[in-house]
Amino acid sequence: MRISRFFLRAGNALLSFFIVLALLLAGSWAAYALWDNNQVYTAAEDVQEALLKLKPVVDEDGDGGASFDELLAINEDVCAWITMDGTAIDYPIVQGENILSYINTDVYGNFALAGSIFLDPANTTDFRDAYCLIYGHHMENSKMFGDLELYEDEEFFAENTTGTLILPDRSYSLTVLACMVISASEDAIFSPDQWFEDTSGLLDFAEENALCLSESVLSAARATDGLQLLALSTCSSDYTDARTVVLTVMTPN
Repeated sequence: MRISRFFLRAGNALLSFFIVLALLLAGSWAAYALWDNNQVYTAAEDVQEALLKLKPVVDEDGDGGASFDELLAINEDVCAWITMDGTAIDYPIVQGENILSYINTDVYGNFALAGSIFLDPANTTDFRDAYCLIYGHHMENSKMFGDLELYEDEEFFAENTTGTLILPDRSYSLTVLACMVISASEDAIFSPDQWFEDTSGLLDFAEENALCLSESVLSAARATDGLQLLALSTCSSDYTDARTVVLTVMTPN
């Protein structure tokens, strides 16, 4: 009987030890995960803060002019700068050799989980295509393209309708046309080359699939010769492989 009690106590003590160890490991992992997540967001914030000091200023000719030279000196892949009014979206745009080039690489060429805002490889870097597509990670605290989800709210959508795209030789005013949540496999959005000559089908798609839509902007777009559209895309938590897409009309300044 004493031997049985001894083994029972030993077993209980061993079980308690492993439970405490598991809790300690779980707590340590949670603390590390929080620290690591904070590092990612801090790094993204530091990069944006540094880059904002180099943001091109639109000159009297309506372009980025000489102020773009500093960005190009950092990375020759920089092709534009985008700002969406009413949000924290205020970043340079780069284009790599393929869709993965800047997924986890910042504008300085360093590894960064936040990546960069980048132009689809199918597009030309001079933004002359009738439809251009840019990507950015969805991050909390308004980092990268995290604020795109704000456009899913009808009130925000109605009150925040403008943005600016600055290139070395010209600039565009951006007018928000639609916000959609769609699958990452949706060719209508993610195969931009099909709309390089005629965007009417893309306008139809936006009208049919928009969560929020500006009827006046859509009507004006349909009547515009040489219409150019720019889409901003990021991940969405709505469902597996969902993407939030904000479609804008580009108007030369």
